[in-house]
Amino acid sequence: MKRFFITAAMFLTLGSAVYAQQTAEPEYEFTTVKENPITSIKNQFMSGTCWCFSSLSFVESEILRQSGKEVDLSEMYIVGKAYHDRAVKYVRLDGHLNFAAGSSFGDVMDVIKNYGMVPQNVTPGYGFQYGTELPVHNELDAVLKGYVEAVAQVPNRKLSTAWQKGFDGIIEAYFGEDPKTFEVDGKTYTPAEYRDALGFNPDDYINLASFTHHPFYEPFVIEVCDNWRWGNAYNLPIDELMEVMYNAINNGYTILWGSDVSEKGFTRDGLAVMPAVKEEKKAGSDQERWTGKAKEEKKAAEKKSRKGKKVEKAPLPEEMEITQEMRQIAYDNKTTTDDHGMHIFGLAKDQEGRSYFMVKNSWGEAGKYKGIWYASDSFVKYKTLNFLVHKDAVPESIKAKLRAKQQETLFQF
Repeated sequence: MKRFFITAAMFLTLGSAVYAQQTAEPEYEFTTVKENPITSIKNQFMSGTCWCFSSLSFVESEILRQSGKEVDLSEMYIVGKAYHDRAVKYVRLDGHLNFAAGSSFGDVMDVIKNYGMVPQNVTPGYGFQYGTELPVHNELDAVLKGYVEAVAQVPNRKLSTAWQKGFDGIIEAYFGEDPKTFEVDGKTYTPAEYRDALGFNPDDYINLASFTHHPFYEPFVIEVCDNWRWGNAYNLPIDELMEVMYNAINNGYTILWGSDVSEKGFTRDGLAVMPAVKEEKKAGSDQERWTGKAKEEKKAAEKKSRKGKKVEKAPLPEEMEITQEMRQIAYDNKTTTDDHGMHIFGLAKDQEGRSYFMVKNSWGEAGKYKGIWYASDSFVKYKTLNFLVHKDAVPESIKAKLRAKQQETLFQF
């Protein structure tokens, strides 16, 4: 009996070795179906500012779509103004508000509406007056949080007239002097004048989501901590939400996309899929926070071990069939959370004919596709928290349902 087990073990080991020589990791081959213009890939680096990088990428594409003009807008101008507004609200609420690096797309739209926009090169080095060429915000975030926590305690029993100036002074120390006026192509602008000259109107955009704990076709506040401005989203059934996304891309619009990226299928190599077998979420910070290194190192070792051996292409894995109920359960049990903002700009097919969204990320030229991710229909359908799109990208049939549900809509189509 012992000899039998030894022989069987040898056979299984040999069989495994042969299998390793004959099969490989599935390799995706993508063909572009529709690609709308985007600006260059940026890198948020060591900062929790995906909400701003993705939003301004979207705004730049909208300006390009509407005017044909390519611009590079300053993320840190938006971040600084957003931090100021959040500090004011945090103190008014006695500290009972999320004050962290993350935020929402609505935050960016409100800053643009209330303050304006500035080009990236308005002041050399603006936004990076702390010794690095890319954003490194751990110290800044800690300092700002400590400051507002102290002020919110009202140690003088009455707020001073200096605390907001003190807060803005910290921003200026890290980012540089606030660019109140600047020159572009020989003309002087304020940030608000520059916004208007570019023809960008934040009121032309609608925020959409899909959850069953609120009525469909009505606006609701998305209950995530980063939505500190308490901005609304319109609620659609998931199939109609996806219809808007496909309609937008196919008609030349891009999409500002909020998603959970902690699933196994969101890789460091430019892929976002929903395989049938799921993996628990990881903790950490931004790119490594969501994708990790250990898994990629293991894959690299396996690839090296197969070098020189004949392999056959493995079939692409089957993906989950996504339902409205699955989305709601994942949101309610915290397996779908408010993780990352990105910019969808195109559609593609894999070699088996399945659909993918082409996504511009803000991690620099990372991954196999140099900063671009391919997100499957299943992944987007399951893991989309919300997205922002131009109101004209919404099909008329869906607009009619939104109008019919409300006697006095909060958004004019």
